[in-house]
Amino acid sequence: MRKPTPRWREYLSLILLFMPALLFIFLIILYRENGKLRLTSTFPYLSWQFGLIALFGIIATAGGVLDWRFHRKNLGMKLPKKERAAEAAALGLGGLPMFLLMWFAMLSAHPSYFLIPILVVLIYTVVAISYDEFVFHIKRCGPLEHTYHRMLVFGNGLAWIAWFHFIYCAA
Repeated sequence: MRKPTPRWREYLSLILLFMPALLFIFLIILYRENGKLRLTSTFPYLSWQFGLIALFGIIATAGGVLDWRFHRKNLGMKLPKKERAAEAAALGLGGLPMFLLMWFAMLSAHPSYFLIPILVVLIYTVVAISYDEFVFHIKRCGPLEHTYHRMLVFGNGLAWIAWFHFIYCAA
């Protein structure tokens, strides 16, 4: 007989959904004196790219929360083991390394050293997300859930592009 999943595990993905935003804000505050962040003492304080990161991050997080709620309410949090593994691979082997590489590139005197690793992780992450979407979600999800996934994926993608622009294009 299979053990029931502990109740806290139902909320783990929801908690992890907020981690990039909370970590980003925490690190901005922690490194606020670093000149690479180009923070100012007058409004608007942050570069416009940070505004886009916030906007698209909010869209992505809202899509993630709505998707989590949909899974909880409509599916009873029942996802196949392979689907959970695919999502974990996309987040753990794609999202977390990407966040760290982007952060280190942003603070680095030579961000170009991080460019190839960032692109490799980007390709992996896109493949992992596509695998999850086209193998698991395309068969099961209806239009509403597809909308939540698009909010999550494209929101994160556009936030990443704004961050990439800040690091590599803004002077």
